[in-house]
Amino acid sequence: MGYMTIILTEDIENLGRAGDVVRVRAGYGRNYLIPRGLALQATERNRRRLEHERQVIARRREKMIKTVEELRARLEEVTVTIPKKAGEGEKLYGSVTTKEIAQALASQGIEMDRKAIQIAEPIKSLGIHPVTVKLPHAITANLKVWVVPEEEK
Repeated sequence: MGYMTIILTEDIENLGRAGDVVRVRAGYGRNYLIPRGLALQATERNRRRLEHERQVIARRREKMIKTVEELRARLEEVTVTIPKKAGEGEKLYGSVTTKEIAQALASQGIEMDRKAIQIAEPIKSLGIHPVTVKLPHAITANLKVWVVPEEEK
């Protein structure tokens, strides 16, 4: 089984950042990374091209980090209110899911993948609950979720 040296064109988790020269299994590089445009073969020509692209990649990363930081600030300002049916002792029937939190954020104009929302333990009571949102570039945001009793009709 052979290895090959490639240049990453995008950040790949557990492998490296855009612009890094890494060694991977030949099949992984040839059949997955290169066809998807995630990497280039590390030839001399591509290495020279990489030097120019490193500057472009650095500017793109800075812009992306700035955008993610703005999103984090927005998320930390927002409070999400979720109405749920509750019984005695402010216990909920069921629990609040990440899908419901993502829908509540979307109604406020913030599109968020529900997989990025992390709940430490299931929300099964009324009140304020802290929720962590995992953003790109290892940035996390703290979100406040208000669970209020649903109005009966």
